[in-house]
Formats: sequence, structure tokens, C-alpha cells
Amino acid sequence: MTYQLRNIMIAVVLGLLAVVFTTLYVTNYRKHVQQGQSSVGVLVATTDIPAGTTGEAIVSGHMLKTVTVPRTALTPGAVTSPDQIARLVTTDQIIAGEQVSTRRFGGSTELGVRAQLKGNMRAIQIAANGNQVLAGTLRSGDHVDLVANIKIDNAGNQTHFDRIVLRNLLVLRAPTGLDVKSGSGVAGLNQQVSVMLAVPDTLSARLYYVIKNADAASSSDGGWALELRPVGTATDGQSKTESIKTVLPGGGQ
Repeated sequence: MTYQLRNIMIAVVLGLLAVVFTTLYVTNYRKHVQQGQSSVGVLVATTDIPAGTTGEAIVSGHMLKTVTVPRTALTPGAVTSPDQIARLVTTDQIIAGEQVSTRRFGGSTELGVRAQLKGNMRAIQIAANGNQVLAGTLRSGDHVDLVANIKIDNAGNQTHFDRIVLRNLLVLRAPTGLDVKSGSGVAGLNQQVSVMLAVPDTLSARLYYVIKNADAASSSDGGWALELRPVGTATDGQSKTESIKTVLPGGGQ
């Protein structure tokens, strides 16, 4: 074998090796790309989902569907199974067609009182003295009734009427920051404090009317007060409107 022929053969072998290595590299690169582009199932919203919606309601309301997308197109925190959000609550709105992400969810504590509002329930906060709102006794989660004293002025003839005007209101946030032990107990209870109640939207105007029109001048308690309902099952008696005619002896039942 001549020197020239040997060099030619070496060059051919090296060329073949280069082809082999290039082929292997391209093949491996394609596999890597294909793995990155492999499809995966992800949950997508079928309708707009407002903040404060529980995962349970989303699943039972059929607000999700599964679509297949390339793995590289996954949203961070993408939800692939309803079980991932079953016990969570949306903390932000999810738009229809959007991939559902765990980043839009949190525990109910992150929403505070909003997590307790559903359907036509609304939260309203009112200020009163401690006696009116059972400060020191009332706790968040309790249920209360509201009794009010309303004055009717008919051509200078004033008559007061008392009645339970709202029942079974959920206390979302009980009065805080009141120290009934400081100074005298009466002075402590006369401080202005706030209470937050859950009220159906159909009755919120009635509550507002009482707050604005109860006869505060007739008593030191503002003309209305909350009364605590029993824990557990409570029953309601017949609600009657009371006045001087029904309260005084012989005034009727």
C-alpha cells in the first residue's frame, strides 16, 4: 500500500465517522425536540370564572374541559386534574379559554369573609355601641336577629312600634377592640364598634332603613339591637309588632 493510498483510506474512514456522528447528533436532537413538543392534557375554563368561586363549584358546574397542548405551551402551574383544585378557591378571575393554573387559587382564608358569600348574600358593616351588637359576647360565625324601635309621626301624634325585622343573620366579623373592663363597664360598652353581617340582597335595604330611621332618641342603644340566636337548631316564634296598645295591660295579645 502506497503512502498516497493510505492517506486516501484514512480520509474516507474519517469522513464516514463524521457522517455517523452527525447522524447520531441529529437523531438525538430530534428526539429531544419531539419530547419537548409532546402533547399533554390540561384543564381549560369553558366560561368566565369569577374570583371567590370554590373548586368544588367549578368542577360540579362543568366549567372546565380538557384540551391537549404541547408540553412547551403549558402555563406555569397548569392544572391537569380536578382534584388539584377541589378544596381551593379562586383568588382572581379566570377567563374563558384560559388554561387553569394553581396560581389563580388559594385557601378560603385568603379570601376572608368573601369566601362565606354565595348567591344573593351580601356583606354589610354597621357601627353601633357595644350594647347594641353584644360586644364581648358576639363571635364570628354566630347568628343573630335584629329588633328595632321605629317612631311614626302622624300629624303630631307620635307612636313607637317595636318588631323583629330581620332574622338569622350570619355574623361575618364580630366587634373587636372594645375593652369593657377599662374604666366602667358602661363606658366601655358605649364605645362605637363595628359588626359585619351577611344579609340577603333582598333584605339589605330593610336593614339600612332600620339603621337610618330607628328612633335613637328614645333610648341610649340607638333604637335597634342584635339578639343572639341559639347555637345549633333554632326555632322562631310568631313575630308581632308591639306598641303601647299591645304592651299595656288590657292592650290585647
